[in-house]
Amino acid sequence: MNLAFPACRLLFTALRENGATVIDSLDTLYLMELKEEFQEAKAWVEENFHLNVVTGEASLFEVNIRYIGGTPLSLLPDGRGGELLLPCPWTIRLGEKLLPAFNTPTGIPKGIVNFKSGSNRSWGWAMAGSSSILAEFGSLHLEFLHLTELSGNQIFAEKVRHIRKVLRKIDKPFGLYPNFLSPVSGNWMQHHVSVGGLGDSFYEYLIKSWLMSAKTDTEAKDMYYEALEAIESHLLNVSPGGLTYIAEWRGGILDHKMGHLACFSGGMIALGAEDAKEEKRAHYRELAAQITKTCHESYALWLLIPTDTKLGPEAFWFNSGREAVATQLSESYYILRPEVVESYMYLWRQTHNPIYREWGWEVVMVSGILNGCSAFSVLLPPSPAHCFQRHRLSRESHSQVSYSGGLRGPAQVH
Repeated sequence: MNLAFPACRLLFTALRENGATVIDSLDTLYLMELKEEFQEAKAWVEENFHLNVVTGEASLFEVNIRYIGGTPLSLLPDGRGGELLLPCPWTIRLGEKLLPAFNTPTGIPKGIVNFKSGSNRSWGWAMAGSSSILAEFGSLHLEFLHLTELSGNQIFAEKVRHIRKVLRKIDKPFGLYPNFLSPVSGNWMQHHVSVGGLGDSFYEYLIKSWLMSAKTDTEAKDMYYEALEAIESHLLNVSPGGLTYIAEWRGGILDHKMGHLACFSGGMIALGAEDAKEEKRAHYRELAAQITKTCHESYALWLLIPTDTKLGPEAFWFNSGREAVATQLSESYYILRPEVVESYMYLWRQTHNPIYREWGWEVVMVSGILNGCSAFSVLLPPSPAHCFQRHRLSRESHSQVSYSGGLRGPAQVH
């Protein structure tokens, strides 16, 4: 924790040097019962985080998942019976600063909001600044409902329910959700579909919205299983060597590529298997296991070179006789992404199969060898000497710790 304390390299400027990693880690420290570290982080936030100095532009997505999503303990007692951890107005005021992002003709928010002026804009790289990103505007629901619960103000819930309304109404190619949507016209801007980067957490939030609503959010449930069926029909493949993977879809043509980000899907599918139709439950559990196995296999080879790193590439391909390997140097790096370990945790807790703990331990051991390295090429043996980025303070690093810690717990999900 001391490596990430208190500042963070962020994708936005308004909250730079304002403890994103500390705030994002509060719930992890609490759940893992790291009491001393939790109290240290809590004290830092109370003494140093001040919204009155927050100005400039900020990422709607990053602020939501890291600052608002990182403080779900606002209403929980400290140590199960003491003071409140953080004052509610802190979280609510930050949520209010995000609302101008939704000032668009469709109500689909843009990706960047200016905390000082209240203006908004889309990322310049997102279809030349014309699009909002599915994984960003589709990953607000849980936190915004929580903001309504905290504040009593329905505006937060209304904003994200309207996003659902737009997505339900719009035509979807073969039931798939493309990654780019115009916040002005409400039309898809490009038929690129990915369960990895640009799309990933949208699907995760659907099944988790169903579960966190005490299984009352039937709209989220229906959207999740409909999307999963479309993914199975149009993106799912099995390689000649028997590895199951989820390809990317570009206007009807498949890229036989799977990003590390997409490896969360094994855990997601396992999590959703219980509430699927009875005849599909065993199938989804097996599908989850097979996808997770593929992601583990991607950790064994790197550009066709056997390695001892036990870490996987940013993306891996299935083509020209190659399976689950990176084919470009631009994909040949590892930045502490947590998605594979996340799936290990869910599969361990559902199946009790010790192999998932063993696989998780491989990652923990290599991370220990790297000694603070957070970006690393597995073309080389695992060693701090081969690190090309040190102390990258991000949600990836703390999430990996969180999921690794989950492998220590009982073999079930509560």
